[in-house]
Amino acid sequence: MGRKVFGGFSQAVLAVWALLIIAPLIWTLLASFKSNGEIFGDALQLPGELRWDNWVRAWERASVGRYLLNTVVVVFFGVAGTMLLSSMAAYVLARFKFPGNRLIYFLFVSGMAFPVFLALVPLFFVVDGLGLLNTHVGLILVYIAYSLPFTVFFLTSFFRGLPDAVAEAAMIDGASYTRTFFQVMLPMAKPGMVSLTIFNVLGQWNQYLLPLVLLPGDKSNWVITQGIADISTIAGYEADWPALFAALSMTVLPVVVAYIFFQRHIQSGLTSGAVK
Repeated sequence: MGRKVFGGFSQAVLAVWALLIIAPLIWTLLASFKSNGEIFGDALQLPGELRWDNWVRAWERASVGRYLLNTVVVVFFGVAGTMLLSSMAAYVLARFKFPGNRLIYFLFVSGMAFPVFLALVPLFFVVDGLGLLNTHVGLILVYIAYSLPFTVFFLTSFFRGLPDAVAEAAMIDGASYTRTFFQVMLPMAKPGMVSLTIFNVLGQWNQYLLPLVLLPGDKSNWVITQGIADISTIAGYEADWPALFAALSMTVLPVVVAYIFFQRHIQSGLTSGAVK
């Protein structure tokens, strides 16, 4: 009886939580098709018509297309670099014993406890000193460094759960350490790799502080979070709220679609990494 009550209560809480998350997303999407009068009228009112010109203004006048392209490029290379470096580091930390192994591992773990805003000033001067300030290359390198601790921490546990016999069989067949990693062990870690890839895409896509500090100049280099903040300011002066909500919808929809498409892989990756 108590278990049923607890289960019903849990489902009710999850339903309320889902409603609190989904309702603003739906309202934002609907508002992107409304006029200013409809937005400030009845909040539950449906758009009188589908005003695609709001999306056109957001794409062309507010340069959302350029910001999205910049974001896709930065996130693609940032996530690719993160997954490549972290998978190699995690594999070595998980499968090989050498002096300093645990120290290096705990240094990675400690990186998760370091608030990013405390590193903003040093990061600014380091990136500026390398001549990479206001460049996508500098932002990509910082994204990789920012994402490594959590990714290495998770993948280390995942690689530890893989069977030793498979790697040993590959070595007996003459495979090198590099070939064993890339052709044998890495494919076995696919569920965890997919899960962490999605998490890193979401984290880097929504990052605002780092681009704000490292891309302070030319707007043509901005990513989508900077662009949305700028559009929000402009919308306040021009009262073009439909274009703002259209820009927000363009930002949110790709991430939501990607998460829906890969949610089964994320769940299987998390559960596979939890047990041996």
